[in-house]
Amino acid sequence: MGTDEEWNTAETALKEAMQQIGVPYVVNEGDGAFYGPKLDFHLEDSIGRTWQCGTIQLDMQMPQRFDLTYVGADGEKHRPVMIHRVIFGSIERFIGILTEHFAGKFPLWLAPVQVKLLTVTEKFTDYAKEVGKLLEEAGIRVEVDIRNEKIGYKLREARNERVSYIGIIGERETEARSLTVRSNKEGELGEMAIHEFVNKLVEEIASKAI
Repeated sequence: MGTDEEWNTAETALKEAMQQIGVPYVVNEGDGAFYGPKLDFHLEDSIGRTWQCGTIQLDMQMPQRFDLTYVGADGEKHRPVMIHRVIFGSIERFIGILTEHFAGKFPLWLAPVQVKLLTVTEKFTDYAKEVGKLLEEAGIRVEVDIRNEKIGYKLREARNERVSYIGIIGERETEARSLTVRSNKEGELGEMAIHEFVNKLVEEIASKAI
């Protein structure tokens, strides 16, 4: 579609944009969409495979075919250029790539459940709910497991779910207003005061640590 001149103009514009922001690129001849050239963004996963996800395409054809115009500062009609932008590609595919890349152990700021609180017995339900509320108020995604199950069973389940942080609440933690913390990356962190734990999570989320 269109003329060689239009195609070359669009291709040159994409090259200049990449040069201006200092991003290296490789020209893949003949791989553009039929209506114009495009930028493909490839992500490399943890085992070295590359996946084409986002694209930005310059389309000089659709505005022409639909006879689209706008009035410029000079008072004259001009033909616009259409930009097709896809940030993630298929969102389901992108989430699948992320899940596989991190083997389910998402960085804290990405994790759907950032903290799971486990009660040793039902006796500590009220305190666990209070801790959960404090975490939620700090913007942290938390689940509270108050089921009448053995703590070993609940702990194994939370570990298999790849939850970023597990907080165990029993008699000692309730009396001290603390919780015993386990990280899926750092292992056992021991007993921590609530405010200390909240501050640690908030700082880690803000840093976007991987």
